[in-house]
Amino acid sequence: MRHLVVHTVIEEKILDLIEAPINKMGFEVVRIRYLDKSDASLQIMIDQNNNKVEIDDCANISTTVSTLLDVDDPLSQSYTLEVSSPGINRPLTRKKDFQLWEGYCVKIKTYELISGRKTFSGVLLGIQNEEILIKMMNKTIGLHVDWINEAHLSISMEKILQNNKKEKSKPINLTKFDNIEIEKS
Repeated sequence: MRHLVVHTVIEEKILDLIEAPINKMGFEVVRIRYLDKSDASLQIMIDQNNNKVEIDDCANISTTVSTLLDVDDPLSQSYTLEVSSPGINRPLTRKKDFQLWEGYCVKIKTYELISGRKTFSGVLLGIQNEEILIKMMNKTIGLHVDWINEAHLSISMEKILQNNKKEKSKPINLTKFDNIEIEKS
């Protein structure tokens, strides 16, 4: 499934240079994108066993990657290095992602048209025999991993607000808060 982590030869070279050192730091490379335009950028997305990635983690990885690329940089022009966590609509690039996020809404884009479409949205049902299974409109479809150009979670603001309303309906335990007095002038 490496083709979901990198798309180009240059991204592949970068992954080969940085993957082992990043793994030694306790992180995994989720995705690399090199955007070659007037303001070129190298985007590296990291994860830590699907745990929270802190800003300090990104800074440490950025320093390590900068050092590695200063020694053996496959990029000919200047660029901005961006290191980040996967975020809420995280890309699904590894086999374990398709297992871990089972039951969540996903959006998958394929390289070629399949049944007249390239984009598939539905509920992720997992991975089986190299096929990503998703439930779309009460039917299950399987997309072979080699057909997939990109896949990511599709968490909408509506879903977040819906979950937030559920949380707000729970009674608040006031003993968890400090007592604050405000002076009136």
